[in-house]
Amino acid sequence: MKKILRIINRFNLGGPIYNAAYLTKYLSPEYETLLIGGEKDEDEDSSEFILNQLGVNYLKMPEMQRTINAFQDLKAYNRIKQIIKEFKPDIVHTHASKSGMLGRKAAFSCNVPIVVHTFHGHVFHSYFNSLKTNAFIKIEQHLAKRTTGIIAISALQKIDLSEKYKIAEPSKFTVIPLGFDLLKFQENQLEKRETFRKENHLDDDEIAIGIVGRLVPIKNHSLFIEAFAKVKQKTGKKIRGFIIGDGQCRKEIEDLAHYFNLIISPNGSTTLKPDIRFSSWIHKVDYAYAGLDIVALTSNNEGTPVSLIEAQASGTPIISTNVGGIENIVIPNVTALLSDSGDNVAFIKNLEKLILKPELRIELSKKGRNFVNKKFNYTRLVDDTAKYYEKLFREKKL
Repeated sequence: MKKILRIINRFNLGGPIYNAAYLTKYLSPEYETLLIGGEKDEDEDSSEFILNQLGVNYLKMPEMQRTINAFQDLKAYNRIKQIIKEFKPDIVHTHASKSGMLGRKAAFSCNVPIVVHTFHGHVFHSYFNSLKTNAFIKIEQHLAKRTTGIIAISALQKIDLSEKYKIAEPSKFTVIPLGFDLLKFQENQLEKRETFRKENHLDDDEIAIGIVGRLVPIKNHSLFIEAFAKVKQKTGKKIRGFIIGDGQCRKEIEDLAHYFNLIISPNGSTTLKPDIRFSSWIHKVDYAYAGLDIVALTSNNEGTPVSLIEAQASGTPIISTNVGGIENIVIPNVTALLSDSGDNVAFIKNLEKLILKPELRIELSKKGRNFVNKKFNYTRLVDDTAKYYEKLFREKKL
């Protein structure tokens, strides 16, 4: 039996953990997989409940952390090398940047036959200054030279990485979109909607608008607050906002909401019907999608945001900035309304349109569910990845 060492940045909620979890679970018994990952940040929610629900065994490495720290990174690198020597994998498959750097370097050092890396996004735009960005590009270019194969999770991401940032030749990339178990987002929708809306004191005629994700600068929650405030004032409709997630920008976002004279409800607040409710992380996010009428995304950069896939699976219409791989996970103007990054006016107009046109929301809902069911099911992810591994083994004559 072939062995895979799968390495993920950290066990936090997000797209990479689902990818790693489903591949670890469902590539068995053809492959024996050991899943390892780093420590989540303090302001992130743990994803370990996902692994536990699937019955996936994993090894947590506190040495591998999100921030760059030479001492900790060296400890993590040495720990990965030790695991490789003990486990003796045929493939080391890394997911996202930190594990991609440390895991691949360790694999090269230990002469692992096949080394694969998946880009779940990248930090080459809107994260750092030009000096740091160029340094990260150089590092990725260097690592790519010795990497057996690189997976992009969308066709647009492949073009971005191969042509714009010159990480490697296009021939080194394979596109394998993410995959999810979408069934829970389509079961008992009416019951879940009723539960969410009752818990949040939502009237039948109130339109609930949510945004799901980390509260960090790249997610640009300020646009969500601005758009919500202006549309609420202009339309006069009964609308309520839900910010699902947590992170370092929480205080800034709350302050901005106050600036726009919005009533907010932080965790533990007794305010029953605020304009904006900060719910922090919700494990039963399928209840939230069922209860929401619109899901928004306002990011300045994205890979393949899970929230938009889950929203479409739930039949919840979407508005989003058109960044990163967004166009590969929605159909513009068919399953989602998109606006260019930085064009706040267009984003606000799209939100206004969805609020004023319930028939448009129904149309986006139906088409979104059909689209993601075909493209983002976890069985397709597992099949595509297994075929890719087999191809690499044939090429290496292993």
